[in-house]
Amino acid sequence: MTVLCFLSRSLQLGRHSSSPLGRQLCSASTNKPVLTLFTKKPCPLCDEAKEVLEPYKRRFILQEVDITLPENSTWYDKYKYDIPVFHLNGTFLMKHQVDIQKFEEQLMKLELANHGNQ
Repeated sequence: MTVLCFLSRSLQLGRHSSSPLGRQLCSASTNKPVLTLFTKKPCPLCDEAKEVLEPYKRRFILQEVDITLPENSTWYDKYKYDIPVFHLNGTFLMKHQVDIQKFEEQLMKLELANHGNQ
């Protein structure tokens, strides 16, 4: 699994063996929501989804989970026919394609909640 932490204009890339660790490391340093993409190689629909999300990349941390890896077999069983699948802060958000309106609404809610807690 690859965890991408988008910080300002720089990109930090880290590899972590467990998704909760990656999520904690990135969100603790940035307070940004974590968008998890369940994917596999190749996945043209996943590539398209990432392109659609590109304008928002400074507002969240992208965590990609390759469902074909042995340690992700639970996710493979659940999502093998549905990728791309997205979770936002650990909660299912959308699958098959990006619903930009839903994404913006949920991202804004999390940003407002984070801003209120600071």
